[in-house]
Amino acid sequence: MTTPEAEPTQPETPDPESADADRGAPEGASGGEPGQGADGRPEDRLEKAVRAAEQALIEYEIAVETFRVEVENFSRLHHQKLGPMYARLDELDAEIAEALAARSGDPEDRRKADEARARVMPMPGVEELFHGWMDTDGLFPEAAAMLTDQSVRPPQRVRPSDEARKLFRDLVRKAHPDLAQDDQERARRDEFITRVNAAYARGDEPLLRELSAEWAAGPVPEAQRPSRSEELYARLEWLAQRKELLSVVARELEEGAIGSMLRMAPDDPDTLLDEIAEQLLAQVTEREAELARLTA
Repeated sequence: MTTPEAEPTQPETPDPESADADRGAPEGASGGEPGQGADGRPEDRLEKAVRAAEQALIEYEIAVETFRVEVENFSRLHHQKLGPMYARLDELDAEIAEALAARSGDPEDRRKADEARARVMPMPGVEELFHGWMDTDGLFPEAAAMLTDQSVRPPQRVRPSDEARKLFRDLVRKAHPDLAQDDQERARRDEFITRVNAAYARGDEPLLRELSAEWAAGPVPEAQRPSRSEELYARLEWLAQRKELLSVVARELEEGAIGSMLRMAPDDPDTLLDEIAEQLLAQVTEREAELARLTA
């Protein structure tokens, strides 16, 4: 997908003074109901602006969440496929530094060797960090096999299908909590959207279909139009604040290491991983040759 670069446009907010003037017009002055001008009641125009802002925010949230899932999935593949190579490079760097220190006897070289070794010391949680490629005892057999060009199981891929993506977008548009008109309805939508997000993150298309049927069969709250312009102005302000928060999330995703890599090849991330793997293997070969020269 394309990253959520385009932010929703904030609808133009009607001038409060103009709205007050309209509300204060004498009955019948404009040939209609009290407070009704040539373009309709101020509350009607303001409500249209709120509805437009709501839809723009929902579309933006969909774009940000879709990109977040893609970044998460790409991050998992990145660690599974390249994690062992990074670990091997760190180990070689430590061994090279140690060999240099042993040759020179220089205290500064010894300090650098200790720092290099500290970077590859086992750490709690390393198994989780590398998603099954290594633990505190070192590389798993499958990871070692990758470095020796032996056959290994392919990394797990969790990429939602096009149909899953379509179901996800439709469900979010229909059940988004921002469309709720009271706290009870918002709570119901929050719980439902949480399940939708979890199913989409797993790429579970059958579950998304079940959720779609569940929402279609559930209660559909009647639309309640705000009766006071103050409530609508407050709503617009909340939508603007929510959009700013989403902008921060989107920017962090795009500027992160994984997001930046994904943006380089959004349509073919596997090829990008293969290219990086080739570069890392070349670096491993260079380090091994250097270590062999130092220890010969």
